[in-house]
Amino acid sequence: MNKVVKTRSAKFDTGPTPAATQRPRRILVVDDDTGLRQLGTKALIRHGYKVDAAKDSNAGWEALQTHRYDLLITDLDMPRLSGLKLVKKLRAARMALPVILASGAMTPLELNQTPWLHLSGALLKPVSPDQLLQAVQAVLSMSDGDRKQVEPPPDWRSKPLTNDLSL
Repeated sequence: MNKVVKTRSAKFDTGPTPAATQRPRRILVVDDDTGLRQLGTKALIRHGYKVDAAKDSNAGWEALQTHRYDLLITDLDMPRLSGLKLVKKLRAARMALPVILASGAMTPLELNQTPWLHLSGALLKPVSPDQLLQAVQAVLSMSDGDRKQVEPPPDWRSKPLTNDLSL
């Protein structure tokens, strides 16, 4: 069985952040690279976010079924169930959760080919803690009214699930 690692929020005097001025936002980080997952998790916790971490998309999907999150940050390239497949499952379940997709190789053109996945952001790895924090703050600062479920194309189920973004 896949396991989600739950972490606690830590409070440090780092100045005001969106997480510090309202209820702590809950973020799920899904990445098969232990070092990157821990680095991202620690950086977010330092800034007052509540963070859960999953080692793969299957564990991430289980967490999404169990808990309510304000943001999903997922790696694109993972074994068995890619981050892209995870986002497709999320959208097929009509979850309007904001998503930041992280990858070692992707372009804005590739992301624009799948607007119905409604990605809130993309990060090119390696990502510094500051870059991650800026992306998270930008996505979470959007008002809830701006977050809309984008309808997938009618034939999305017949398209192959691949790790590339040119679906």
